[in-house]
Amino acid sequence: MSAKTMTVAGIMSGTSADGIDVAVVRIAPGKSRGGLARPRLTLLAHESFAFPAALRRPVLAAMNATSTSTAELARLNWRLGLAYAEAVSATLEQHPTKLDLIGCHGQTLYHQPRAAAYAGRSFACTWQAGEAAVIAATLGIPVVSNFRPADMLAGGQGAPLVPLLDYMLFASPKRGRVLQNIGGIANLTAIPAGAAPEAAIAFDTGPGNMVIDALAQQLFGKAFDRNGAFAAEGAVLAPVLAAALRNPYFRLKPPRTAGREQFGREYAAKFLTACRRHSDKPEDALATATALTAETIAQSYKRFVKPKMKGGVDYIVSGGGARNHTLMAMLAQRLEPLGCELAGSEDFGLPVEAKEAAAFALLAWQTWHHRFGNVPAATGATRPAILGQVTYA
Repeated sequence: MSAKTMTVAGIMSGTSADGIDVAVVRIAPGKSRGGLARPRLTLLAHESFAFPAALRRPVLAAMNATSTSTAELARLNWRLGLAYAEAVSATLEQHPTKLDLIGCHGQTLYHQPRAAAYAGRSFACTWQAGEAAVIAATLGIPVVSNFRPADMLAGGQGAPLVPLLDYMLFASPKRGRVLQNIGGIANLTAIPAGAAPEAAIAFDTGPGNMVIDALAQQLFGKAFDRNGAFAAEGAVLAPVLAAALRNPYFRLKPPRTAGREQFGREYAAKFLTACRRHSDKPEDALATATALTAETIAQSYKRFVKPKMKGGVDYIVSGGGARNHTLMAMLAQRLEPLGCELAGSEDFGLPVEAKEAAAFALLAWQTWHHRFGNVPAATGATRPAILGQVTYA
């Protein structure tokens, strides 16, 4: 199929479950470089929408739930579809544009990247909720959704899926680049200077905002620690941080993925209990959770990425965590001595909250044109795969 220029809306709601990002992207066919056809992307618009409390509560309750009901999950799946359609519609009201296609990641309720026994068989599985038919019918635009299963059935972990966008937008012949996204979970894509796509390294470093947000909500009644203000008033509890860093996840070699199954509410509750053994000051717990994110990112880079990078490295941060001044200061303190120059993705023309939504716009365009969307070196898949399924309007 010959590729054509399309205007695509990408929809992303991440593991923080704080809201929906919509990126409207014009995608045009481009030249092949490094053995990969690299389309040209132009960001036309980006908007963020907070989940209403009435929706965020059931989303958080359903994530990694030990028990729920069929009716609850069916209703949540449909309600998320309505929320995604409303977010796209509101974006188009503010930025009038004719859309050709929508790519919707959906809300991850469960992600099990490694095989486990169930009902007499052993397999990996994943589930992103948000009914694509609701979006397509409401807006009259075809929707590509359910991106992760095809990679998993090709032997991958279904994540991370952003590396294709990272490579197409940020690969440089002269500079090593690390694209660090800090959402609920933190993940990176490392691209050595002049590297082909198969040389990219990508994996989840560990918790991003997830533990920080959980503690901010419990200790201060806030959805998140705005600008890292609470953490800035606290002290890092060294014994708690040292114990947390012994978690076996941080020793796993890439490819690896993480989610609420590893670092969700149960983990946050244990982390807070450990903090209270050493300090009754809530700001200290926030400072320690923030340091955990910074330290696991820096250790991941030092252990798994730095040996493969030559010369100077641009360390480009996106996601909500890029707005956390305390976290960014902690990252700079740890990464700059390793030869990294810290920056936000907006310094390279992409707003920090827009990157993941833009990635799913690109993946939808790839699927529409029967092109692969995964990077096997990042996910661990045995082959490239066309991701997702198309729901027609």
